[in-house]
Amino acid sequence: MVQGEADFRAEGILLAGAGRAILLQLANPAIGRGVAAHSTFTQRPVNRLKGTLTYVYGIVYGTEEQVKEVRRRVNRAHVPVRRTAGEPSAGYNAFDPALQLWVAATLYDTALTIVEKIRGPLGDEAADAMYRDYARIGTALQLPPDMWPKDRAAFSRYWDEQLSTLRAEKEGVRVGRGLLFPKHTALWYRAIMPSARFLTAGLLPEQLRKDFGLVWSDRHQRRFDLTWRILAVAYPMLPVRIRHWFKDYCLAELEKDLRKSPQTTQRQGTTA
Repeated sequence: MVQGEADFRAEGILLAGAGRAILLQLANPAIGRGVAAHSTFTQRPVNRLKGTLTYVYGIVYGTEEQVKEVRRRVNRAHVPVRRTAGEPSAGYNAFDPALQLWVAATLYDTALTIVEKIRGPLGDEAADAMYRDYARIGTALQLPPDMWPKDRAAFSRYWDEQLSTLRAEKEGVRVGRGLLFPKHTALWYRAIMPSARFLTAGLLPEQLRKDFGLVWSDRHQRRFDLTWRILAVAYPMLPVRIRHWFKDYCLAELEKDLRKSPQTTQRQGTTA
């Protein structure tokens, strides 16, 4: 990777895209049904987000031991999330490689979207390196390497094909709106949600805004564009230790867990 681009994947501003990635995932009918049937997502949104990002940071930045641990956590969480076609979640299986591809794709496309809003278009070397990192995020689980689009052009074709038919069903909408309009979470979480909803709505394709009942207008779009122009100037001025704080925190917590007894470690991690 070119000099100066090495740590853009660790930028805390990527958290601004968390809602987008989650709603894109929930808009896949199989994922939406599966999460609605099996997940405590709406009751524990912060824990779920931390678990997901710990997995991402562990795969991209972690030691061999940390990579093994985050893979174990996710696989353990996915074990009970299986149903046959005749059961309520209509065949959703958390180990389905096509669904794992979609989840990894939403994380990659969202991260790229946010990075380029802050930094402008990445050079080919940096963009290719980022693409390889997100391939690892998917293939570290059950996604066969040959299912990840071979290059960024192939990914763009895959992404456009998926978006052209993506429509959120009622189960996914119910979970998504439960996350966006929380009722039984910490006060601080509810306090930040108006800003989070605004950013999420602005980052979503128009059809999914409608599916999830998110109001948008020309006035919203102007405010959204101004917000990102301000962030593009102000965010890079922050010290690196602040911009990378959440990545460092997640990896430190992961390492702390690894130092505990095996019995304690087995009780940690991502929940479905």
